[in-house]
Amino acid sequence: MVRDLNQVIFVAGHRGMVGSAIVRRLKALGYQRVLTASREELNLLDQAAVQRFFCANRIDQVYLAAARVGGIHANNTYPADFIYENLMIEANVIQSAHINGVQKLLFLGSSCIYPKYAEQPMAEQALLTGPLESTNEPYAIAKIAGVKLCESYNRQYGRDYRSVMPTNLYGPGDNYHPENSHVLPALIRRFHDAKLKGDAEVMVWGSGAPRREFLYVDDMAAASVHVMNLSPDHWKAVVTPMCSHINVGSGRDYSIFEVAKLVAQTVGYCGDLFFDVSKPDGVPRKLMSSAKLTALGWKPEVTLDSGLRYAYEAFSEARHA
Repeated sequence: MVRDLNQVIFVAGHRGMVGSAIVRRLKALGYQRVLTASREELNLLDQAAVQRFFCANRIDQVYLAAARVGGIHANNTYPADFIYENLMIEANVIQSAHINGVQKLLFLGSSCIYPKYAEQPMAEQALLTGPLESTNEPYAIAKIAGVKLCESYNRQYGRDYRSVMPTNLYGPGDNYHPENSHVLPALIRRFHDAKLKGDAEVMVWGSGAPRREFLYVDDMAAASVHVMNLSPDHWKAVVTPMCSHINVGSGRDYSIFEVAKLVAQTVGYCGDLFFDVSKPDGVPRKLMSSAKLTALGWKPEVTLDSGLRYAYEAFSEARHA
């Protein structure tokens, strides 16, 4: 594993859940020059501004964690925003990194890049082998484009731009918006509010049957830094020029019914659960194969039980801050 603690490392999206976790991880490992920029300081949708930023800073590495993200409702409601903003962010950052001589970049994608009915667990080779889930297709296409951007710059210019595909993430800094959040933060907020109000019943979207895999965000940050610091020989041992991304998951999935019960227990909600089958389920199962990452010497440390406790503690602290 190769580490230079004095390199300038730009973390794009440092205020988001994943970006902030990557910053925490880098600083904990002793990196001295972690560069960040708020949205007010740098609009990643502005190509000229991004180019000026890279030109003004002698950046050695980039973690591209910036993205517009959301759950099923948000993806269905704002499909144009999701595909446009994510395409622009990744294109601007990757092109500016290349123009300014940045050799190493890590692009963070999403498990939604895989076909709706991909064989489980989903291996990296499943990419582009079937139709995507319709509810988040625009976002998925943007993320696939990011993967292919990295591959293309590697092939044409000899760059070392790597991509990781995380499973469903959760933890400190998550989005708990009542309509636009992902399943775990949405459930945490819903059960917390129901507990405070004394509600006898909580509604959960869908049938409860779909199965999902979850990974604590600090595990994702650790995996990202691990992948970035692998030697080229180690990295190329598990990827190919046309399939250069790897999955990052926990290796276990749960039904939404199981997850809802576990969240209710973590929050301390004692009422009943009602599953609204009129709401969309999304894909029936999303479990990724992380065999390549395991072969590269990394595995997660935080269990779902522990991670939910940490996440709820962070949520409660933020609500009372």
